[in-house]
Amino acid sequence: MMTKLLGMPVQASQHAAEIDQMTVLTHWLMLFLFVGWGAFFIFVLFRFRKGANPRASYTGAKGKLAKSTEVLVAIVEIVLLVGYAIPAWATRVKAFPSENEAVVVRIVGEQFSWNIHYPGPDGKFGRTDISKVTADNPLGLDRTDAAAKDDVTTINQLYLPINRPVLVHLSSKDVIHSFGLIEMRVKQDAIPGMTMPVWFVPTRLGEYEISCSQLCGLGHFRMRGFITVQNDADFRKWFDDQQKELRATP
Repeated sequence: MMTKLLGMPVQASQHAAEIDQMTVLTHWLMLFLFVGWGAFFIFVLFRFRKGANPRASYTGAKGKLAKSTEVLVAIVEIVLLVGYAIPAWATRVKAFPSENEAVVVRIVGEQFSWNIHYPGPDGKFGRTDISKVTADNPLGLDRTDAAAKDDVTTINQLYLPINRPVLVHLSSKDVIHSFGLIEMRVKQDAIPGMTMPVWFVPTRLGEYEISCSQLCGLGHFRMRGFITVQNDADFRKWFDDQQKELRATP
């Protein structure tokens, strides 16, 4: 896995820098609290040792310093929440890209793989039928449906073009999985019976890993896939090659 300074994964999506900035600021706050409370704890051990305080006092800490510190920490937390966390959350869950401008993909988790489904050139997902689910057709795609004839399916291999919005409709066939793209700063639970939308914009060419971030059974450790981010021409060539294979299949 590619990493950068301080062990942070590379930023491979448009919103990754924003997420990292919020993470760094939060950790600075945690470091401040850790050092501050650690120093205070050491001070208390010395100041209120038994030899200097033979009689216990139950009044607790008083004074402007204690109250000011609590207020300061609360203000910083509010700034992080209102200035960073809420706007980032609102963008990811409300400002979804139009399906006309995005690469739309269905991804269905199952023990222990990721089933990936692209609509064909018609832009429509074909019908799926649970009765048609087999080892060779894990999604139960009904190829007799006109909209399904040109659909592309893969297992554990997600191909995407660079600098174009990707809209994923995420679901699960069995248990709760978690769709984790570390370099893209994306993580979303895949829940049986529900379709969860998630979107991002890849900004870095290369191959990245899809991990399951939710313990989902004995084979959880091997539930991994790969994202290949390509330039637009290479992505179109890959997609056209998939169409040719479909037309050649009797």
